[in-house]
Amino acid sequence: MRLTDAAENVRDKVLRGGVADLRPMPRTLIDKGPNRSVYRFVGGAQRGEPVLLVPPLAAPALCFDLRRGCSVAEHLVDGGRRLYLVDYGSVSFSDRRLGLEHWIDEVLPRSIQAVAKDAGGAPVHLVAWCLGGILSLLTHADRPELPIASITTVAAPIDMTAIPLIAPIKPLADLTNGWILTPVYRLFGSAPRALVKRAFQLSALDKMVTKPYAVLSHLDDRDFLAQLEAVDRFTDNMIAYPGRTFGQMYHRFFRSNDLADGEVDFGGRRISLHSVKAPVLVVAGRGDGIAPQRAVRKLVDVLENAAEVRYETAPGGHLGVLAGRGARTTTWAYLDDFLDTYAS
Repeated sequence: MRLTDAAENVRDKVLRGGVADLRPMPRTLIDKGPNRSVYRFVGGAQRGEPVLLVPPLAAPALCFDLRRGCSVAEHLVDGGRRLYLVDYGSVSFSDRRLGLEHWIDEVLPRSIQAVAKDAGGAPVHLVAWCLGGILSLLTHADRPELPIASITTVAAPIDMTAIPLIAPIKPLADLTNGWILTPVYRLFGSAPRALVKRAFQLSALDKMVTKPYAVLSHLDDRDFLAQLEAVDRFTDNMIAYPGRTFGQMYHRFFRSNDLADGEVDFGGRRISLHSVKAPVLVVAGRGDGIAPQRAVRKLVDVLENAAEVRYETAPGGHLGVLAGRGARTTTWAYLDDFLDTYAS
């Protein structure tokens, strides 16, 4: 261990509160509506068609701007991309009746239209993480007239039988006809923020247990310590799921595994991923416990009508595959190559 570097890092953690540069990338608001704020990132010589970052529900949009030096947004802006972000904001009790249709019918279409208008009518490339990827694909399948040029999904699972975290719970959920979680989201009007945070932490329980040792053994590694701080901030900013949205995910995705066949039914209205026509990049994390490779790889099977489907894997867990230190040379490189192919 380099003692001088370790001493400097300890000093900064004690006296300055940390070593990570958590400054957000500069951005300006271009559109706002219920459950959406659309931003344009500022800086660099922007070129080509616009790219819209689409977060999942319940996770803060800072997943795309984790910290300086390990920020998807910073990477794309520095690469000259014309970059945008949609932020859903927080979820309150008054949002409890909002279902997945709200994001498919209103939030994402209006965000995409706002970005296209701001970029002079150019088609939009969506880059989405986790549920954001599923919502992006469902939106495109349901609204093919929207100006969507391509879709990148990172860690977006559709085959729930392939998720180890779910397997032990599903028999109990089936036995109780789903009752095991239903009272919780009905009582609170949401899947509470604390529950979402704990679920994310449990997906990396081994890292939580060994974290103190990891910190001590990497006191001289500023980049490692900065990443831990950024992930802690991300986890502390988890958001609740609206009650109805969580109920749909629980019953349609988790219990019925509807998406594994590429179709989902919203009260008699079916949306099929087989209708997706835009080129799609699918990236899975090799160490992802929430969205294992098999759960993500299933997308390739149901997107048979897309102009192209590229499937790649990268090191990292659920967040790490998007914004981990290893993503800088893997996931981001796949994304750059994909956008270079389809973003004029």
